[in-house]
Formats: sequence, structure tokens, C-alpha cells
Amino acid sequence: MQIIDQQIYLEEVKVSELAAIYGTPTYVYEENRIRDNFRRALRAFKKYYPDFRFFYAIKANNNLAIANILRQEGAGIDAASVNEILLAQKIGLGGEDVMFSGNFLSDDDIRQGLQSGVIFNLDDPGLLPRVLKFGQPELLSFRVNPGYGQCEVGDFVCNAGPDAKFGVHPDQVMDAYRRAKEAGVKRFGAHMMPGSCIRDPDYFRFITELVMDIIGKAARELQINFEFVDLGGGLGIPYKPGDYTLDIDKAAELVAAAFRSKIAEYGLRPPRLMMEPARYFVGDAGYIIGTVHAIKDSYKRIIGTDVSMNTLARPAMYGAYHHIYVNGREDEPRQPLGLCGQVCENTDFWVRERPLPQGISEGDLIVVENAGAYGYAMSYQYNGRLRPAEVLVNGKQHYLIRSRENIDDLVRNVTVPEHLLN
Repeated sequence: MQIIDQQIYLEEVKVSELAAIYGTPTYVYEENRIRDNFRRALRAFKKYYPDFRFFYAIKANNNLAIANILRQEGAGIDAASVNEILLAQKIGLGGEDVMFSGNFLSDDDIRQGLQSGVIFNLDDPGLLPRVLKFGQPELLSFRVNPGYGQCEVGDFVCNAGPDAKFGVHPDQVMDAYRRAKEAGVKRFGAHMMPGSCIRDPDYFRFITELVMDIIGKAARELQINFEFVDLGGGLGIPYKPGDYTLDIDKAAELVAAAFRSKIAEYGLRPPRLMMEPARYFVGDAGYIIGTVHAIKDSYKRIIGTDVSMNTLARPAMYGAYHHIYVNGREDEPRQPLGLCGQVCENTDFWVRERPLPQGISEGDLIVVENAGAYGYAMSYQYNGRLRPAEVLVNGKQHYLIRSRENIDDLVRNVTVPEHLLN
């Protein structure tokens, strides 16, 4: 994003032009930012550990245009469900280019996961007998919960530690791999999740050492080799103005040094090192363009826009911060204002006291920053408010990559029994 003569541009396209063509609210993604983010991170990790690969956690943004950008850059796909395996297949990825990291799986999940031939990453050793009932994974991993987790975007999204629902307790890891080996599994990997949106490079060193101590003991005692160790995601981005940026080179250097040290300590055959970020690649490449529809002066001044909690759920769901720009007014004096959407819930009053331009008026365009991850993917249709369009910009070019929903989408799968039509 850039601001030239008070006009906001996404890559080289004015947001006013995008709004005129596609309407609002609309998600817009900068293709070159996504590519730059991926290349920066990949370059850093490969510099310190050449046998390295990223998998993209497609849950964060499942638009196939976005996924194809990352496929072109060399990413595999991390799938949290069978349908995400199918999304990966739609962009030409399958087999060991896909990691299946579902949790609390149904029998159908297990059956379809096995049939797809992807890497099977089990969240619970208790699932192993059910998996073996349907077949034997070619390559099996267990997701380890190392007992620690860090998160900068709220406790509800911390995916590791004692309060997380994910992963195998450290005391159960040895037995999990033992049972898999005794069942005839020949190829193994290991997986973990460090937390969410972490910007402290040293934490990645700490958590790498921790998980390597857990799986290193299992490898040594059970005489198994790990083909890969996946350190999960968690690479963070700054959301608030003035927040520091993750030093990705330092994080990669510390992780690689810790990884090599533990490989030597436990006498391991060097595994491939993997990670599965999403936010780091797409989070700061995505924006929402919205329109101010009304301004209400009551107990306080509230700016009413078409960016509602159904469009962007994160602020209402767990208090996430997204910075807001007002097109044409960024040089104006500011005053604390509230901002809300059009949904009939008070949690849709998702900005309470934020310094916004004093002159903000009906018809102005707002731009919501850092909306590329867990934005559209978490949107929904409450109050009959339909999901927005999605647009990709590349230089001066722009492309509609998902159409705006209409009333037919709201009733598409609805059937009214005949006796109710009289």
C-alpha cells in the first residue's frame, strides 16, 4: 500500500478505482507482496538449513488464486480438513506435497485422508487404531504439543501449551511412535505448533530445542528416523502502528543452529526442516475497502461502514486490531471515534475509540489493513449480509478472483417442504 497525494493505492491501483469497479466491501490482495514475503522467508531459512520447505496453511486464505501464487513459489499445502486436501488437488498438489493436520477426525475424514495419499499428521495417538482399521499411512507424523505456546493476538488462538486443544502430550510421544512402529509403519515425521503470530526470534530457537528434545529421545530409543520435522507456523506480523517486525533472518539462524545441535546430540540422520506459515505470507498483503454509509451522533460519534463483523470476524471474535485508513484524509487532524458495521450485534461496534480523521464523511472510503489472513476465510452470512468480492492486484492490473455473493447464494442449498408453500 502507498499513499500519493492523499490517495491510497494498492500496488499501482487507486482504491477509489477498485471501489468503483468492484463495489464495497471488497477484499484486495497485493500479489507482489505475497511473493516478496514468501521469498524473503524462504531465502532466510535455506541460507542456514538448505534442506528446507514451506507448506502454506490454506485455512488462512483459501482462495485458489492466492494458493496458486504460493504453489508457483514452491510451497506445499497444509490442510486442516479433507476439503482442504481437495482444494490442494485443485491447484495440482497432492501426495507428499500436502500435510493433513486435522483434529478430532471422523471415520470419513480418516478414510478419505488415507485414500488421498497425503502426509498423515495425527493430533492424537488415540486415533491410531482407527486409522489402522482403514489402512496404513505411507508417511506418518504426530503433532506434538510441547507444553508451551506463545501468541500475540489473543489467548483464544494460542495453538500450543496446556490450554490448547491440539497435539500430543510430551509424555505420550514415545508410546505413540512405538505403537506406530509396532503396527508396521516404516516412514515417520514429527510436527508441532509453536503458537500464533510470534515476532520474537529467540522463542523459535527455544521451541525448536524443546520439541527436538522430545522427539530426539523417541528416535534414539525406538531406532527410527524422522524424514522431516515440521515446526508449524507462528511467524508473526505487526498489526499496530509502531510494532516491530519479526527479524526473519535472525529467527532462521537461531532455528537452524538449534536444529543442527539437537541432530548431533541425539545422533539423528538429518531430517528435512519444514514450516507451515500463512499469516506471514498473506496477512499484510490483504486489505478491505469499505464505504462510510452513515455517521451517528449519540452518546458518542459512531462511523457506520459496510465493513461488518460478518466481513471481518477477528475484532469481534477475539479483540484483534486492524489499522484503518481513510482515503483522501490521512493528513487531517484526528479525534477518537467509533467505527461499526451493519450487523445487529453490539460486537459489530468493533472500533470503540480510535484516532480517525476529524473530517470523515458519508461516502468516504476506508481501507482496513492486514486482512489477508483469517479475513475472508472466516466471513459468514449473518443478518443476510453476504460475503464480499475478492480482487488481486499486480502492478497496474487487477483481477476479480471471487465474485460478490448474491441472494441466490444465501438460499442455494435451502429446500422448503411442499406443505409449507401453501
